[in-house]
Amino acid sequence: MTEQSGQPGQAGQAGQAEQTGQAGQAGHAGQAGQAGQAGQAEQIGQAGPAGQSGRPGSDETRSGFVTFVGRPNVGKSTLTNALVGEKIAITSEKPQTTRRAIRGILNRPDGQLVIVDTPGIHKPRTLLGERLNDLVEQVLGDVDVIGFCVPATEKTGPGDRRIAASLDGYPRAKKVAIVTKTDAADRDDIVERLMEVDSLREDWAAVIPLSALTREQLDVLADEMLQLMPLGPRLYEDGIVTDESDEDRIAEIIREASLEGVRDELPHSIAVVVDDVAPREDSDLTDVYASIVVERDSQKAIIIGRKGARLRDVGAVAREGIEELLGTRVFLKLHVKVAKEWQRDPKQLGRLGF
Repeated sequence: MTEQSGQPGQAGQAGQAEQTGQAGQAGHAGQAGQAGQAGQAEQIGQAGPAGQSGRPGSDETRSGFVTFVGRPNVGKSTLTNALVGEKIAITSEKPQTTRRAIRGILNRPDGQLVIVDTPGIHKPRTLLGERLNDLVEQVLGDVDVIGFCVPATEKTGPGDRRIAASLDGYPRAKKVAIVTKTDAADRDDIVERLMEVDSLREDWAAVIPLSALTREQLDVLADEMLQLMPLGPRLYEDGIVTDESDEDRIAEIIREASLEGVRDELPHSIAVVVDDVAPREDSDLTDVYASIVVERDSQKAIIIGRKGARLRDVGAVAREGIEELLGTRVFLKLHVKVAKEWQRDPKQLGRLGF
């Protein structure tokens, strides 16, 4: 099939779509530097080696790891992206979107925060859910600061109280309570949330209301968390915003595009595998081949859409994000595959990186 550069491709055989377009701004993921604090970076979700600071260290430099916890869809990934200043974690109105420990790096004049975005804590119904909860527990045991998030738009409930109480199991970490989404709540609701959250524990180092969307109070949170970090050199070189590989970020971009407009159980059934990423010879194009994996044939039909229309839309949206990441024009070919009940199958989970 011949593609015109700059035009979205047509659907190929059932379950395939091809996309080519113009590049956006580059946003390359960096590579981690050399070891900083002894072995700590490797404890957090299998972090890469930590970097030496590009600037001279000082006795006042602080660095360490922080993670945000809370019920699904309380704004943890949005908060991570806002603090880092670049989109490193996908966001969606669908709960339980995050599936891996994704690290973002925030550099400040007096230190560095490594923010570990994790899945939301939830009652698991599948083997995948159990493994995601295990991942969260592992991260919580290793970080220096835990930020407990509650949205200003919702009253605290049993789930919030359970998660707040569970933080007793991580005595090493300092705890900060965060009331998110203040831009969507009125003053009375914000005050009520602050009082509710403050009453959940007696050892909060701080209780901070903020909006990741408007960036209100983000600096206050960053300053507070950095002061709670141990003294020590920076863990990553300046300029690095994440140690995620391009392939991992491409897979997440495609999954985010696939989540739009789907409902019920389908969002949880979608996984993405990047099969190949390679620059095309004698061309400014980068070829990207990826598979969208679902659990049932009926789900495959939904992803593809009538005459391939929905898959083409997914490809067009994803291609734009991939071009911005790679800084080149991209030819994207998607294929939809069925791996029956992969969320409950240990072998399939292993193949998909879980």
